Amino acid sequence: RDHPAVIKRRFTSVLIVSGLSPLFVWLWKELTGIKPGISLLVLLGFRLEGIVPATLLPLLLTMVLFLGPLIQLSMDCPWDWVDGLKVMFDPHFWVLCLSDMRWLRNQVIAPLTEELVFRACMLPMLIPCTGLGPAIFTCPLFFGVAHFHHVIEQLRFRQGSIASIFLSAAFQFSYTAVFGAYTAFIFIRTGHLIGPVLCHSFCNYIGFPAICAVLEHPQRLTVIIFYVLGMVLFLLLLHPMTDPAFFGDIPVCSLPAASSGFSVCS
Repeated sequence: RDHPAVIKRRFTSVLIVSGLSPLFVWLWKELTGIKPGISLLVLLGFRLEGIVPATLLPLLLTMVLFLGPLIQLSMDCPWDWVDGLKVMFDPHFWVLCLSDMRWLRNQVIAPLTEELVFRACMLPMLIPCTGLGPAIFTCPLFFGVAHFHHVIEQLRFRQGSIASIFLSAAFQFSYTAVFGAYTAFIFIRTGHLIGPVLCHSFCNYIGFPAICAVLEHPQRLTVIIFYVLGMVLFLLLLHPMTDPAFFGDIPVCSLPAASSGFSVCS
């Protein structure tokens, strides 16, 4: 799956499916008679109103959640922050990234296409049927199931025992479903696609926290404190940093059939 030729073929198929997905939303609107009173692009989270806070606040909130892993990375990194900034602003670094098929897949194509399909296109179709709250937890189930193709690859190439493969798949389904619920919440609260895409890209870069490495870290107590602090701050800041007042009128909040779901939008 990491061979450049395979990645390019998947880019083609994924981009075609992602390009067709908004057409299904448009067709659904026409067949159901649901008229949100806004353009299709705005409904899918492509809008300028509130774009700056929608770009910055969800990403900062996600970085707060990953405060422990970020501190752990900074402790283990051989560079200081000055060297890191030099690399970040070096054009050659970005040229290398953009020429790397795996980097493009993990940081650009996967976040953009998956958030477009599973959040921007799926949520507007679910919300009128389920309401806002249930849609947040229903949508990620499809997102989690979509990752089960890894099981087929692992079974085909015998990458471990059957039990270990399915255990790994169950674990992956669990954390992708939880992450999907989070980005669905971000999409509904902000009405923008950019926030979920950037959070997805950031999480792909950081990866799942290396809990075992924390317990063996030379500065274990300090790292654990930052892990706990990050989770506490995340819970405290989740609603304030995604306050819909920052982002203007939220398109998807006009879709629920039941008024009880509007608490997510306030």
